[in-house]
Amino acid sequence: MSTPEKPGEGADRGPAVPFSDAEVQSVASPPSDAELEDVEPAEIDEQPPEFEPFERLVQRSRRLSPERVRTVVESLLFVTDKPVTLDQLHEATGVDRPRLEAALEQLGGLHRDGVSGIVLTEVAGGWQFRTDPDSGEFVRRFLRVKPQRLTRAALETLAIIAYRQPVTRPEIEDVRGVDSGGVVKALLERRLIKILGKKDEVGRPILYGTTREFLEFFALKDLSALPTLREFHELSEEHRTLVDKEAPAPAGAENLVEDLADPSFEQGLEAAAPGAEEAIEALEQAMEEADARSRAAAASLGTESPPALPPAEESER
Repeated sequence: MSTPEKPGEGADRGPAVPFSDAEVQSVASPPSDAELEDVEPAEIDEQPPEFEPFERLVQRSRRLSPERVRTVVESLLFVTDKPVTLDQLHEATGVDRPRLEAALEQLGGLHRDGVSGIVLTEVAGGWQFRTDPDSGEFVRRFLRVKPQRLTRAALETLAIIAYRQPVTRPEIEDVRGVDSGGVVKALLERRLIKILGKKDEVGRPILYGTTREFLEFFALKDLSALPTLREFHELSEEHRTLVDKEAPAPAGAENLVEDLADPSFEQGLEAAAPGAEEAIEALEQAMEEADARSRAAAASLGTESPPALPPAEESER
């Protein structure tokens, strides 16, 4: 059954006629009042008041209850995407450091793994809210982003720089056995390493070290939280989502991470750089002290701390 054509439809419509520029402009732009074209717009935003002097802020902060201090600190941590130091919190609130530390401890109990989807993490010398690691897959899917991945060559180079900094590129290549210029340049562009200066020797080679972004990337409190050389292979296992396992290892760098944990390799480092063993022991001691503080904090919050692992098997937290 055919449908009757409406008036104006069919062959009688004639050829299509394009819109004129005036018609397109009238649709694209809202109509304007010709009388207002030469009038300057008035300022309709009220000028914000000046910040009160810091001394007055300090006096006012003394009247804040512990609960109020905690909520203020929580708000400040929420609005920034970078770790916030105690000094920054003090400058923003006027609250003295002991009360800020107490507020951070309370927030750490409320926002911790297994309890909250937002975890308070001490990282890169400050404090930062991060999503629960177990929820990372769903967060990335929601945001439509892929996890950042480092190639094996990048992770190997970072390991050498982290443990031996300040270190030169020739020293890095002596350990890896291959040219590392491209990897070093890429790490500089990612701001995971930085130039510290030049070594006082023939040729004045550039010295490299890690950055604050390096600590943030690996969720490290500071360099004292680095795992020992013997534990670095466990760090790579724990951060397997950050490492491109499918990237082929460059020639001469096969099993370098495992080599870093080999006793004979450590002996070679000690012979080449006197005092290396003392540095390793210092790192181990720092990790043990950090673990003790963590367990003490967990005990004060009434939570069970994870069982202790043998020193050589502890993984980076």
